[in-house]
Amino acid sequence: MQSSFILIIIAVYFGVLMLISYLTSRKSSDNDTFFRANKQSPWYLVAFAMVGTSISGVTFISVPGWVRHTDMTYMQMVLGFFAGYLVIAYILLPLYYRLNLSTIYGFLDRRYGNKSYKTGAWFFLLSKIVGAAARLYLVAFILQKLVFNTWHVPFAVTVTGIILVIWLYSHKSGIKTIIWTDTIQSTMFITALILILWQVGQRMNMNVGEMVSAIANNPHSRIFVFDDWASKQFFWKQFFSGMFITIVMTGLDQDMMQKNLTIRTLKDAQKNVVSYGFAFAPINLLFLSLGVLLLIFADQNGIVLPEVSDNILPFIAMQYLGPVVFSIFIMGIVAAAFSSADSALTALTTSYCVDILEMKNTSDTGQQKKNVHTRRLVHIGMSAAFLAIIMIIEAIGSDSIIDAIYKLASYTYGPLLGLYFCGLYTQLKPIDKYVPYVAIAVPVICFAFEYAMLHFFSYKVGYELLLINGALTGVGLWALSRKTNSDAPLQRRL
Repeated sequence: MQSSFILIIIAVYFGVLMLISYLTSRKSSDNDTFFRANKQSPWYLVAFAMVGTSISGVTFISVPGWVRHTDMTYMQMVLGFFAGYLVIAYILLPLYYRLNLSTIYGFLDRRYGNKSYKTGAWFFLLSKIVGAAARLYLVAFILQKLVFNTWHVPFAVTVTGIILVIWLYSHKSGIKTIIWTDTIQSTMFITALILILWQVGQRMNMNVGEMVSAIANNPHSRIFVFDDWASKQFFWKQFFSGMFITIVMTGLDQDMMQKNLTIRTLKDAQKNVVSYGFAFAPINLLFLSLGVLLLIFADQNGIVLPEVSDNILPFIAMQYLGPVVFSIFIMGIVAAAFSSADSALTALTTSYCVDILEMKNTSDTGQQKKNVHTRRLVHIGMSAAFLAIIMIIEAIGSDSIIDAIYKLASYTYGPLLGLYFCGLYTQLKPIDKYVPYVAIAVPVICFAFEYAMLHFFSYKVGYELLLINGALTGVGLWALSRKTNSDAPLQRRL
């Protein structure tokens, strides 16, 4: 009965998304609408939609589970996130708006050349498709385990159905539709988070004040680590890692920046970035607080928690909090998962069409139709790639998906960090045709470095690997650079 009720809720939710898709695509579904929403998006709407895109279903599940092993030290990274958003708002956004880019990797073409441009785009495509598939996998796995197993539905069918739903409401107007659907989805998952927190407190007969006190007095409420520089949770490692992860996973990520580029003016786009960056701290604090409360609840009731941290919240929600809370939990992760995956699928399609296929705006009606047809085929291809990667992840498995995503980012976004930093702040002119070799070699070197530090010095390299990766990329670009007599400012050369 519970599974049937959840399926009905999901079906109604899907109907709402399809209605939004119809309303946003009835006037136009051309490529400019799909890629940039005709640059007519209100900044405040984009800011709220970005919260849902950034949080994702992985955060909903993984962050509360992290508390068991790392306490609330994740907040150190969250503080770094906000610093990163300031860099994006006041350094990267002015550049993107000045160049009037459809995708942010066009900067690399103008600064270095075509090979560097393609390298940046391919690194984004690889990073995003694996990272987004990993996020969607976790939610699909939870839905399979808690809902669809009851109906004996194979996991592959569950994943196919989820991806098909996302494709159906996003394939016509792309980012224009996504901004509106993600606004609805952000509202739903934030509401679900607050309701689950309240219900857990009710089960322990606590009011809000008592919940705050219980969290503050619990050993797992520790946030700051200043006394162990070798720990992955050391404050400055976490803070600067959070800052640079935000810069690369948002500011250098077409998925995250595509919504920003749909806003008409730079000033409004900056308001958007600062607003949703500021909102990150209280929302993540609520997720971590939920994690502490779940541990308190389990201790009070003698509950043996799952070994896998990602399973703690789903396990307690299903077994101990009743059908109402379980239904709220399901809707929360579905909303969070859809808001992340639909945006990623749209961005991947946009980047492949613009950066790899070099699709241009044209006034030729016949060419416009051909471009739209090509874009729709690419959209289908990206959806199929999502399915394939999720099935591979299912075969491999992972204890904490969010940790794996950040580690992947340290390898794949490092070259992008180096390329953009050198492009913005140096006069280096590397030989363009050799840049791809540097971008591939540096992550391999970083992997060897991480292995050596662990096995020879017992030092666990954390997310600071991203900074090392970016720095080594910069060294590689310097080594390949030709001397130039131009002292002209970078902005003039662009």
